[in-house]
Amino acid sequence: MCLDLKKLIKFVGPGLLVSCAYIDPGNYSTSTAAGAQFHYAHLFIILLSNVFAVILQCLCIKLGTVTGLDLAENCRKHLPHWLNITNYVLAEIAVVFTDLAEVVGSAIAFKILFDIPLQIGVVLTILDVLVIIFAYNPDGSMRHIRKFEIFVSTLVIMTFGCFVLLLSKVDINSKREIWEGFLPSKILFKEKNAIYLGLGIIGATVMPHSLYLGSNLVKPRLREFDMKYGSYNSEIDDRTNTVHKPSLNAINYCLNYSYIELILSLCTVAIFINSSILIVSAAALFGNPGADDADLLSIYDLLCHYLSNQAGLIFAFAMFFSAIAAGVICTMSGMIIAEGSVKWTLNPFLRRLVTRTISIIPCLFMALFSGRSGIANILNLSQVVLSLILPFVTAPLLYFTASKKIMSVKVTNSQENEHTQESENSALISHSGSLGIVDFSNSLSTNILGFVAWFTIGFLNVYLIIQWLRGEDIHF
Repeated sequence: MCLDLKKLIKFVGPGLLVSCAYIDPGNYSTSTAAGAQFHYAHLFIILLSNVFAVILQCLCIKLGTVTGLDLAENCRKHLPHWLNITNYVLAEIAVVFTDLAEVVGSAIAFKILFDIPLQIGVVLTILDVLVIIFAYNPDGSMRHIRKFEIFVSTLVIMTFGCFVLLLSKVDINSKREIWEGFLPSKILFKEKNAIYLGLGIIGATVMPHSLYLGSNLVKPRLREFDMKYGSYNSEIDDRTNTVHKPSLNAINYCLNYSYIELILSLCTVAIFINSSILIVSAAALFGNPGADDADLLSIYDLLCHYLSNQAGLIFAFAMFFSAIAAGVICTMSGMIIAEGSVKWTLNPFLRRLVTRTISIIPCLFMALFSGRSGIANILNLSQVVLSLILPFVTAPLLYFTASKKIMSVKVTNSQENEHTQESENSALISHSGSLGIVDFSNSLSTNILGFVAWFTIGFLNVYLIIQWLRGEDIHF
């Protein structure tokens, strides 16, 4: 495939939005704790998490592009009702715990930047529902959607810039140690708290709601292509709602460029920010008094003490930008999950209000009665819960994309000829009368990669639970 840069630019946006799910304040908590306690050892976990994210998100893109339905809609269409509802409940729990991390991150940023008490900061986080009112319209035109993508992408780039500045202020004695950190280390399994933090990093990186988001963000460009070239086709789903069925030409036009844009976003922006959080913490705080038990507020204090006040403020601004972006994306994912799984439609403002209110209650309780330590514990807990839920919401994705029945596209003879001449993938066509069937289901190697990602995450979860049951010092 010859890469068309002008065409690729048109696809820039969804990957950066998905990246928001991988750079929320939950990452700051787990990655800074890992860097402060175990130096660069957990860079391998960040790299592994990013590989898992690329594999799973590429499957999400394929599912949404080929079927025209996101992961939640496919669950409702293809899973037994009881299993779909179970999956929906788990996904909603994931959204609440994800939003909990945004509440904590925003409240701490308010405390640092404006000296607002944590209790008040937690309540003020509900005001970011205004962002949804003015910035997001799920039924808007492609032009409006592009404006929204630019808005969120700007927040991501500003977070990226903050960590570029922060890295420039850190004194790294040996760059070789950083590169060695991306290799497996015995420390990750020998130290009792290392596996807990590693699992927390995976939970903070490969987040359940991001899978629903990634499978949905491909739909507007497919719809735009078919409407532009007069090939728009719709079908009635099981609830008598009209849904767009992408044409083969639209699939061929969008699929590979969606892959490329996503991979570039995750392998540049997301992994850089996640690695930078840990590197800054490891370089500035490892071995220093108070660093082992540092929470986000004390991380700021330590950065101010060991680096400079400016470095601490840069850290706070990065957390503030990422919390806003991740909060908006969390709301989008919540709506996608609810509308796709159970056809529960709710005004974006009300949806955000409900989700944020549910998240505020435990945070406010901990802030009032446990203070900073309670806020830190509930943030770390949220990341572990997300990691525990992830294998359950990932399993349907693997099943759907491996199914020839679900991932096959029926086409006419004219479409077959064009596909044969211009195809950008290796899908095979089988003939049946006047129709052809294009099979986009996973290859054997893709299924193996997907299963390895799923199994590894599940294994780490089981290992964590066993360690806890054995009486290891793992604080939930």
